[in-house]
Amino acid sequence: MSHSQQFFQEAAGIARQLDYAVVDRIAGELAALRERGGRLFFLGVGGSAGNCSHAVNDFRKLCGIETYSPIDNVSELTARTNDEGWETVFAAWLRGSRINDKDAVFVLSVGGGDAERNVSANLVLAIKEAKSVGAKVFGVVGRATGYTAQVGDAVVVVPVADPARVTPHSEAFQAVVWHCLVSNPILQIKGTKWETVLDAR
Repeated sequence: MSHSQQFFQEAAGIARQLDYAVVDRIAGELAALRERGGRLFFLGVGGSAGNCSHAVNDFRKLCGIETYSPIDNVSELTARTNDEGWETVFAAWLRGSRINDKDAVFVLSVGGGDAERNVSANLVLAIKEAKSVGAKVFGVVGRATGYTAQVGDAVVVVPVADPARVTPHSEAFQAVVWHCLVSNPILQIKGTKWETVLDAR
């Protein structure tokens, strides 16, 4: 079997094993967030940070949810990192954004943070900040043992198909899950361009 065949067979297996009920629960929670005028804050590092920017676009444009990510302001992100430290950068940004109990944090991460191993401690502190004010915590992660999965209100854990490919599958399925969410009829209020063009023909 070629690498490509194996990779996509693993991806198909992951898609079959996802906990769809959790995805649906997040959709319902996000619809309620929009109704109460709450904001959605995406947090992630590395490849997941890039996914955060894409997700912000989709939730704002397609779902009409006020959505932000610290990733999208590189000046503030690097200033806080330089002056205050990497571990506190997300928590400080959330405080500056006046996060409150109407809002929610959405973590995109492979591990979801692990304070004991000092892995993505910035996510751990940000989640603690969110919880301290009563904000909800959602996520798509690749590890059930990480902090996000342990304390989040609704977190999709991407099944492990092969320990050697946890990162690529986790980051790929972050996109699959959020695209499922923004295309859910209870959230999507604006059509995507390509489908709209096809419908008009």
